[in-house]
Amino acid sequence: MNAVTPVRKKRGELTGFKVLVWLVAFFAVIFAVNALMVREAISTFGGVETSSSYQAGLLFEKNVGAAERQNALHWQVSGRLARDASGRAELDVSARDDNGAPISGLTADARLEHPANERFDHVVPLLAVAAGHFHGAVPTQAGQWDLVIDLYRGNARLFRSRSRVILR
Repeated sequence: MNAVTPVRKKRGELTGFKVLVWLVAFFAVIFAVNALMVREAISTFGGVETSSSYQAGLLFEKNVGAAERQNALHWQVSGRLARDASGRAELDVSARDDNGAPISGLTADARLEHPANERFDHVVPLLAVAAGHFHGAVPTQAGQWDLVIDLYRGNARLFRSRSRVILR
């Protein structure tokens, strides 16, 4: 009689089952990372930039007219923005006419808009310190921002400035 000797597998030998396990594990990792990336992309999206392209086009025409009227005023508006030690952004705005005299009878609004995510935007409450001079502060983090300053007389916006600033 011939004795049948069992086949012994060598330790570390690559078998079909091991290949299957590695293949399934590889694709499981790929799917898990893709699912994580999709979830993060959806949860961090700040929203649609404009809801109606047609309305945005009409608004553009209005803004062109407002810019022409603003240029005709020849106002000199300057803003100084800096962060203090506590992390507050301090904003000083000065508005002068074409002769360099402070402009009275104005109210001012200011915003710090995050260039990539509107959820980080801040309204800077401005108080009139003197004729044509406004001051405000808001806590914010360092980084790149768009500073938007609007000057009003009554309900009519007479001036808008948009500047890219870097807070350190």
